[in-house]
Amino acid sequence: MMTTGKGALDGIRVLDLGRVLAAPFAAQMLADLGADVIKVERPGTGDDARRYGFFGLPDAGGGRSPESSFYLCGNRNKRAITCDIATGEGQEIIRRLAAQADVVIENYKVGDLKRYGLDYDALRPLNPGMIFCSITGYGQTGPDAPLPGFDGLFQAMGGMMAVTGIADGEPGAGPLKAGPSLVDIFTGHNAAAAILAALFHRQRTGEGQYIDMALLDCSVAMTSHIMQDYLVGHIPPPRVGNGGNGGGPADLIRASDGLVYISAGSDRHWRNLCGLMGKPHLIDDPRFATSFLRGKDNRLAAIAEIEMWSMHHSAGELVEMIRSIGCPVARYNELPQVWEEQQVRHRGLKVAVDHPLGASVDLIASPLAGMAATPATIRTPPPTMGQHNKEILRDMLGYSEEMIGELAARKVI
Repeated sequence: MMTTGKGALDGIRVLDLGRVLAAPFAAQMLADLGADVIKVERPGTGDDARRYGFFGLPDAGGGRSPESSFYLCGNRNKRAITCDIATGEGQEIIRRLAAQADVVIENYKVGDLKRYGLDYDALRPLNPGMIFCSITGYGQTGPDAPLPGFDGLFQAMGGMMAVTGIADGEPGAGPLKAGPSLVDIFTGHNAAAAILAALFHRQRTGEGQYIDMALLDCSVAMTSHIMQDYLVGHIPPPRVGNGGNGGGPADLIRASDGLVYISAGSDRHWRNLCGLMGKPHLIDDPRFATSFLRGKDNRLAAIAEIEMWSMHHSAGELVEMIRSIGCPVARYNELPQVWEEQQVRHRGLKVAVDHPLGASVDLIASPLAGMAATPATIRTPPPTMGQHNKEILRDMLGYSEEMIGELAARKVI
């Protein structure tokens, strides 16, 4: 169900010129927190995200509508207009909206908005307190700055793919891209954090600012402690497949009817697990004397010992037994099973909203919904293309019905 109420960013207006995922996701985070976000799309075609994803909501004829699954994940709580920024009238609309915005978010290639007179330098005189966030693949400066780039490129380039995948020497070994577009999502989170910091700075000083956010920068940063291992030891850490990055054993373990993930990283966890398995002799086995040996050097041997026991029990039994000794464990879930988890249901992580097409659509709840005073909420569904053209042009910018009709007829909106 949708909820109402003022959020932490109530009164903040955001102009969302983003496409695909990283920029729209950043804008959606601000929208979830109560900001009034106006999404701008190209007339006729809209955000490229509308053509991504495997599924879309059905249109009136039963075919796939532009409301794709990919688009739906990053655009709730927004109002939407269409605007052709290649036209003078379209540029004027953007300028007038930017003049009223606290934040502008865009992810055009470097220099594209400058061609239309809609870059930060052009818009800042209209609104000196504006926060302008540009999200690009490689950043605004440097030899690669003009290049386009998408998530997979940066998983490969920034090191994340090098440390993801089956370990060398095992079947199927090699680098592997993560399933979700994690660099896009991480960049969206960083952009939202930077914007919130900039808003706080403006509150104290009255100054707006420009934010240069790059997927490349974020892709390197998100390898985090693994990259730090390399910077300290100067030896690339090996891929460990599903193995944990801390102590061990931490890995997927086979049950009689599925898989569970166990994380027995401390010595206490290992002793308790050995007792549960009826294998107390493993506690003094020199192969497993330390967490590092169990999780890295002798990881496969430790897993083999566990699976000789675990495969005689169901996944449900394993979760119950291993939890009873205080050891972290979770069932491995395929996507449908995620929504059967009692804790997932308790936390309300799936939210049903009514969509303008007449269907109800399930959306993923914001992790920021746990804020006690100003929780992130889902107030409106992702808008259809140009859904709020009249509302915004008439009520915010003062355009007459006749002017709006003329702009629509010439496909400016």
